[in-house]
Amino acid sequence: MSRNPVRATALLRMVTIGAAAVLGLVACSPSETASGAGSSSAAPGSGQTTSVPADTAAAFQKAIDDTRAAGNLPGVIARVISPAGTWTGTSGVRAAGGDDPIQTADHTRIGSLTKTMTATLLLQLVQEGRVSLDDRIDRFVPDAPNGSATLRQVADMTSGIPSYTASESFDRKFFADPESVWTPTELVDTAKALPPSFPPGQGWEYSNTNYVLLGLVIEKVLAKPIGEVFADRIFTPLGMDESSWPGGSVEIPDPHLDGLTDQGQPDGQTVDSTRWNPSFASTAGAVISTVDDLQTWGEALFTGQGVLNPPTQQLRRDSILTSPPPNTATSGYGIGIGNRDGWWGHDGDFPGYNTSLFHNYDSDTTIIIVINTDDAMTVDGKSTTPVSAVQAGLIAALP
Repeated sequence: MSRNPVRATALLRMVTIGAAAVLGLVACSPSETASGAGSSSAAPGSGQTTSVPADTAAAFQKAIDDTRAAGNLPGVIARVISPAGTWTGTSGVRAAGGDDPIQTADHTRIGSLTKTMTATLLLQLVQEGRVSLDDRIDRFVPDAPNGSATLRQVADMTSGIPSYTASESFDRKFFADPESVWTPTELVDTAKALPPSFPPGQGWEYSNTNYVLLGLVIEKVLAKPIGEVFADRIFTPLGMDESSWPGGSVEIPDPHLDGLTDQGQPDGQTVDSTRWNPSFASTAGAVISTVDDLQTWGEALFTGQGVLNPPTQQLRRDSILTSPPPNTATSGYGIGIGNRDGWWGHDGDFPGYNTSLFHNYDSDTTIIIVINTDDAMTVDGKSTTPVSAVQAGLIAALP
């Protein structure tokens, strides 16, 4: 296992519960594939709090220490919540090249985990009778690309609306000034300049534009700025006091992780992306949060408690697709949530940050992972996200 060479010309990565990374877990444990990753001594910044048996805690800590060392990751925070108890572990540092150990209270940019919140807001509007999943997107956003796509198709990625992050002109503008502010309208206009990927309902493609459009729908229906909607309907009711909507600000609350990315850089180079403006991610990926708040959010997301009534929560669970490819009978995407072979949740990939939140209903186990780099790793010759590598190790260590 190793860090991949930098891809200087790759299009902006922002997500990725799409296709391979989203619909398939890494199949091996990092401790099985990483040469030289031992367990005889604690990694820098290692620490844990636990109510699980000592041998299980040691196995979890080894998994994150080994993956961090093998992938040359700056820092990792992980939490495993199960009937056996709760374990929280850290490994590494808050900022690449620094000495401050990473801490569970550190704020991070959660990337596409934001989509689970945006989708929940949409489902609340469905529950309240304000919208129907069968409504066309152009009812709310005139001249939307593939305007005949329904809100359901926009939410489950079968709309055929291309992602603005696939635009080379967007990439050039973004990397030329990553602290500049982007409006949702500018992001949608960027997507409109691209050809549709397919007619609505005739394929599947992960697209950030879909969730920017849903944000515009929510704002229009509620006649409120989206930041107020997140606060009024998710953060405040659930007591997620450390979570926030940044809007066009590059600030991130202290204490926070510093992001490290290879995106847009010459081969072999990385850059501090902490102050890259999150407005480019909008309602597809801009939210800031912490591990504690993500645990709170996971409890709501996976049960519906505090956010959706039981029928609407069941609607979310029933939305998982089994086709078209890459969706299968065992791994698919739905309304802002995926199911990977029994693990339900979402990844978040934001320049310099990688996050995941997944739950297994059969074992009643939740795994939360926060990492302060999004640079890909190689496991058994295959490229994977850091959170997928860590998650595989933690799953392998489950008793």
